[in-house]
Amino acid sequence: MLDQSKSAPNPMPNRAGVGYKAQHLNDILKDTSVISWLEIHAENYMGDGGRPIAQLKHLAEIYPISCHGVGLSIGAEGPLDADHLARLKHLVDWLNPALFSEHLAWSTHDTHFLNDLLPVPYTQDVVDRVVDHINQVQDTVGRQMLLENPSTYVAFAESDMSEIDFLSAVAKRTGCGLLLDVNNVFVSATNQQYSPQGYIDAYPLEHVGEIHLGGHEEDADDHGETLLIDSHSRAVVDPVWALYEYTLARSGPRPTLIEWDNDIPSWDVLASEAAQADALLANTVQKVA
Repeated sequence: MLDQSKSAPNPMPNRAGVGYKAQHLNDILKDTSVISWLEIHAENYMGDGGRPIAQLKHLAEIYPISCHGVGLSIGAEGPLDADHLARLKHLVDWLNPALFSEHLAWSTHDTHFLNDLLPVPYTQDVVDRVVDHINQVQDTVGRQMLLENPSTYVAFAESDMSEIDFLSAVAKRTGCGLLLDVNNVFVSATNQQYSPQGYIDAYPLEHVGEIHLGGHEEDADDHGETLLIDSHSRAVVDPVWALYEYTLARSGPRPTLIEWDNDIPSWDVLASEAAQADALLANTVQKVA
């Protein structure tokens, strides 16, 4: 179980942030009041120097940073990569991010790395494995990790518990927090034909330390049914904004990321998305007050 005294000391505001992209650096620095915080992908900053590290160190003097990992392979059957974990610890030590998160997914098999975040079956054996991995990560980096819910396209026949029961069990046994990706909820609910609002109603919102919003692509499966793909390549759609507002009404305000990793737009487009999230967060604060 995590020693909570080792959690990140820097506060993260209950405001909107964006994923940092180097092409936006000048725009970000031109007016630092436009957004409240930045998120980086850990694997892009595991080197020892160079321009990316220098830029990140400068940005970290201005903004709270959320460090989001995509390569730990928390759900993999094998052990965690010790070298990768050591590089992650080094990054977290000097960056001192306000939040640190990873995916509930696997992307490694033996010595092979797969360029995707693959889902896991929801069974007790996998709970035990994920708990062991998260405990190892938190003990190594010395702070709480947030675990992100995946986007899914089909369900595993072997699963014997719900995704929410799985996440709740992991959070209870490790002391980790949760990163609630609202777009992932909408994508999974549409693909598997369940209520996204019902998912939010059952979710352990008290553990949520960060929310993600992003865009998705719409396709069709072999039977002509709607199939949503979590692409991070377009603006947040209206039904996801509505689900986000529904979530905030139950959770209260949480730090919220606009996630846009492919087909990167101009800065004004990304800033506009963040402003929309900020407006909903501000409205939530007023209602709570």
